[in-house]
Amino acid sequence: MKEEKQKEDVFESVWKFFASVKLAVAVFIILSFSSIVGTIVEQQAEPEKNIALLAKFFGDSLAPTVYNIFAKLGFMDMYHSWWFISFLITFSINLIVCSLDRFPKTWKLVKMPLKPLAVNVIKTLPVKKEIKLKTTLAVAKDEFFNSLRTSKYQVLEANENNEVQLYCQKWRYARLGVYVVHLSIILIFLGAIIGARFGFGGFLNLPEGQISDVAYTANGSEIPLGFSIKCNWYDTKYYEGIDMPQEFHSELVIIENGKEVLKKVIEVNDPLTYKGITFYQSSYGMIPNASGYFILGLKPNGHQQSTVSLRFGDTFEIPGTGITGTVIDFSPALARDQRTGALISYSDNMVNPAVAIQFNMPGQDSFKGWIFKRYPQTGILPGGHEIKFEDYWGVEYTGMQVSKDPGIGLIYIACIIMAIGLYITFFISHKKIWIHIAHDTPGGKGPVSVSVGGSTNRNRFAFEKEIDHILSTASHAIEGRSKK
Repeated sequence: MKEEKQKEDVFESVWKFFASVKLAVAVFIILSFSSIVGTIVEQQAEPEKNIALLAKFFGDSLAPTVYNIFAKLGFMDMYHSWWFISFLITFSINLIVCSLDRFPKTWKLVKMPLKPLAVNVIKTLPVKKEIKLKTTLAVAKDEFFNSLRTSKYQVLEANENNEVQLYCQKWRYARLGVYVVHLSIILIFLGAIIGARFGFGGFLNLPEGQISDVAYTANGSEIPLGFSIKCNWYDTKYYEGIDMPQEFHSELVIIENGKEVLKKVIEVNDPLTYKGITFYQSSYGMIPNASGYFILGLKPNGHQQSTVSLRFGDTFEIPGTGITGTVIDFSPALARDQRTGALISYSDNMVNPAVAIQFNMPGQDSFKGWIFKRYPQTGILPGGHEIKFEDYWGVEYTGMQVSKDPGIGLIYIACIIMAIGLYITFFISHKKIWIHIAHDTPGGKGPVSVSVGGSTNRNRFAFEKEIDHILSTASHAIEGRSKK
């Protein structure tokens, strides 16, 4: 018996611990604070990025030390850390235990049958009104009954000693709205735990024309995809006249069992998803020391354009013109130095790409010309012939965030449930009304006294207005009947 009592005491202590509101507040504060840090610090990013970010808050000298502390605490991949998931589980258990601990009392209130009350009790209810009407008991009963029914109440009636009592309620299950919210929070946490346990987050820098069947974590570990993905091409569009990107996008192809099963052009906020894995356009860049193909559009004056693909040193001819050209140089970002007038490359990325071509024209000296991709007019030659620099293909990569979150569907469902629960909790209340109707004098003569009392679990002001509306509707109907 003593051992059983000790077990009961331990169970009760554990139950009280997890049913504590203080525990809920403490865990919520910890989750909120850590989420703020996790939002500021870029998750699964290169160390240099976060060290530069932390330097703004702690200075250059302390930033590496703070980074190492944050890394050991798991803040660099916080949402997959054991302690963050542990706090989510603790908060979920706390919500479940709190709900179970308080649910029986709430359910008892919901299921408690409504009964008539003594008139002196009605007059002590939180919301109370009294009026006198010159009418009969039967007419007053009928009109108040109709008014209540019009307001969507299910009305019950009690008669005793020439007195009538109408009593009713609605939205009694609205008291359960808070538990719907609790359920949605638990489902959100469950979805987050499933995503952290069975999902992943990584990146993939995929060069044009290349194929990969893996993504990579921040520390360089491979994540098998279960299929292959290929980048057909990458392109950046800039605002006219400035070097600010307007949009950047890539054409991706999903390959499975040697067959192309899906093709899509992705851009920011428009990712590709296949078998639960999503590829987000996030960055781009040049491949170091890469040698690609210059894609040039050749258009003789008055004729259709043709396209050629060339490497450094290759020679081409504009059809029917005798004009030849040789690719001799390239710059990813060409501009003229305003101080010296010399041509310079001012970026390693293809911000303002240009190709240099050595031209040979019949009967003329050879000359060198730069053709800019963003400025097609630079490719117009004497005689109206045109050369368009379409692309330098194979030298850029598309940077993608790769993620799999099997819990996201559950989270979406939970958000819908939460919206329903919050609406019930804040905008719907359990309302109860009692209306006692009796003549002032014995024998059923004289005016009728009407005592109205009601209670609600929230939004008392709106409830008082509703009772005023019920009284007003019934009173006007009684007046109308008395004039006939």
